[in-house]
Amino acid sequence: MSIFSRVIAPTLMAALCFGGLPNLVGLSRVNAQAAASQDQPSEETWNSIKGDIFKGRPILDGSGLVTLDAPRRAEDAAVVPVGMRVNLSGGDKRTLKSLTLVIDENPAPVAGTFTIGPHAGVTSISTRVRVNSYSYVRLIAELSDGKLYGVKTFVKASGGCSAPAASNSDATKSMLGQMKFRAFPQQASAAPEAQIMVRHPQNSGLQMDQLTRLYIPPFFIQDLKIWQGDELMVEMDGGISISEDPNIRFNYEPNGTGHFRVEAVDTSKHIFKNEWSVEKSML
Repeated sequence: MSIFSRVIAPTLMAALCFGGLPNLVGLSRVNAQAAASQDQPSEETWNSIKGDIFKGRPILDGSGLVTLDAPRRAEDAAVVPVGMRVNLSGGDKRTLKSLTLVIDENPAPVAGTFTIGPHAGVTSISTRVRVNSYSYVRLIAELSDGKLYGVKTFVKASGGCSAPAASNSDATKSMLGQMKFRAFPQQASAAPEAQIMVRHPQNSGLQMDQLTRLYIPPFFIQDLKIWQGDELMVEMDGGISISEDPNIRFNYEPNGTGHFRVEAVDTSKHIFKNEWSVEKSML
């Protein structure tokens, strides 16, 4: 995982997000130029970070093969729904190895990398992310042929990384690490789906304590694993861009066990575990 997916010092991240205010003289002109530039996406940031994230590997155009769903304008910059999918035809023998979600203009651009188990059959994952400013959001899929395929979409949102937590801090502490699991029955020829949610504040390091006026230290889930029986389904290497109370929904190939378990580890080395049985009728 790239250095860009890790936590940047809060003071540096605050500078990145808030920057110095321009002189009052010509303020409207500066704001107009900034607004115009936000509506004209640039590849400059991406060109400066992709080599580090993907170690210089070529990224092929994934149009038609890889799908990324995200709103053009987010209703809530701290909770932006994102759908990621790889469309493999019936005769395509390749499998999905990983999905990497990158938000160019976030302080830590790599929102998360989702590694897929070799027999999981996972081709679709959805989650919720923070978007800190108008930015390209990119999805890079690695397939079993060893190649990377990428797509992008532009999302208009601002302040997602610094937005205060939605839940009460005391309540969050008392429920830290609690998990909810839901299995969805198989529909027609589509693969069954499952969903996991973990209670966690996902502090970004950019949020401010309203009493002390100090920045709240980064505190988030950095590793989450989901198994079906003894087979790994999905492993998420996450960062500050994953929204409060991480929520992951995915499709999968049933292996007949009907048993799921989850383990999550946060930056304070708390370990959260749980497991569930799924009725055969749901598989």
